[in-house]
Amino acid sequence: MKILVAGIGNVFLGDDGFGPAVIERMGTALGDDVEVADFGIRGMDLAFALTSGIDAAILVDATARGGAPGTLYTIEPIVGGGTPEIQTHAMDPARVLAFAASIGNPPAYVRVVGVEPARLASDDDDIAVGLSAEVDGAIDSAIAIVRELVEEARCTS
Repeated sequence: MKILVAGIGNVFLGDDGFGPAVIERMGTALGDDVEVADFGIRGMDLAFALTSGIDAAILVDATARGGAPGTLYTIEPIVGGGTPEIQTHAMDPARVLAFAASIGNPPAYVRVVGVEPARLASDDDDIAVGLSAEVDGAIDSAIAIVRELVEEARCTS
């Protein structure tokens, strides 16, 4: 069993840096079968990692879904399907998964741990470093969810 836990996001765009922050705080102690990596904004690299023969993937990202800032979501995305839309500076999990399916065989088990952002850099703000208090406060709970999903992934094989 090979499991990938991947942080996604841009640390210079406020709460978009949630994925990398979770990975940094969590560390790598999830077992020999788990690779923990901060992919940041390298969506193409993540797509290739998803097709490298791993059995499961857990992606951590900021995910605006209309909830209160700091709300955590566990999402079971559709892997593949449709024509991949490649935007090198905007490779969100859906685009990454579509591209991965177009170039190889991503794992059947994929989950996204998302957080509702409070603050993202806008067109008026070129850079917004650091997480909002609400999103920063959700990191430990997100780590607990990732740990649960790693155990679930191990049980599905």
